[in-house]
Amino acid sequence: MNIIFTQLLDGLLGDEAGFGRVRFATDQGVPPGFSYQVNFPRLELVFSGRYVNQLWSPEGTKEVAILPGEALYIPPNAWNKPDWEHECSVLSLLFGKRQLGFSLVAKHKGEEGFFDVQKHSIPAGAGRALEHILLSLNTLAQETVTAPTDNHLLRALLSYSRQLLAESAQGRPRGADLFHGICIYIQENFHRPISRESIAQRFNLSPSHLSRLFRQQGHMRLADYISWVRLDRAKFMLKKYRFRLEEVASRCGYRDVNYFCRVFKQKTGLTPSQYRGLCPPG
Repeated sequence: MNIIFTQLLDGLLGDEAGFGRVRFATDQGVPPGFSYQVNFPRLELVFSGRYVNQLWSPEGTKEVAILPGEALYIPPNAWNKPDWEHECSVLSLLFGKRQLGFSLVAKHKGEEGFFDVQKHSIPAGAGRALEHILLSLNTLAQETVTAPTDNHLLRALLSYSRQLLAESAQGRPRGADLFHGICIYIQENFHRPISRESIAQRFNLSPSHLSRLFRQQGHMRLADYISWVRLDRAKFMLKKYRFRLEEVASRCGYRDVNYFCRVFKQKTGLTPSQYRGLCPPG
């Protein structure tokens, strides 16, 4: 799996023309339902087709088409909402605190699901140059004029990611790679109705193997990890937005608001409304 992403990065870095337009997502505005919004940076690179997204703009939420050779950078807690209605091939890099995730997906127009999905993850490590490159991109995202600095920083980001891929190829237990890849997947899809069975199917594992992997690598149950991710995002939404509790629950993957409130109080000692009262949106 490593070789696929190595070749993709080599191709991008070997193109002296650089990237086309680089778009930046933001955390402003109210994200539409089922938007992607996580607490780590993401980079999405289009190889073919039209990758259509809803993004915030000063005029309000708008739909933009990201074309081959162009990129979308999403800082931590910023949001984007792809519609996946058009044929496209997209490489995503997900910069978690402890791992770097790679995801390549391809979509046929008018068909349900993706016809090609490749996923891989490697350790990122703390205190490395990667953190400073990402910090620079996060800062640049807040500026009005981003070119040509955006191209230079993206090239540095991909070059460093390529270096981490090479280092990881020197040997690491597959179980650790798989565990971190699943963690990234859960952090991306916490708002969807994911379950042990659906995650196991996505990663070609048996449900029992998946549960065992989390006990061995994460020292916790899979269900506890999913709950932790969802409640962490619920806290963020309660602080930042004035969503009704039903909407917070729905956006965090809970179909029943009463169940959400019970779990929230069990884990935090406070009801969602009490928590919001202590941490009003900024």
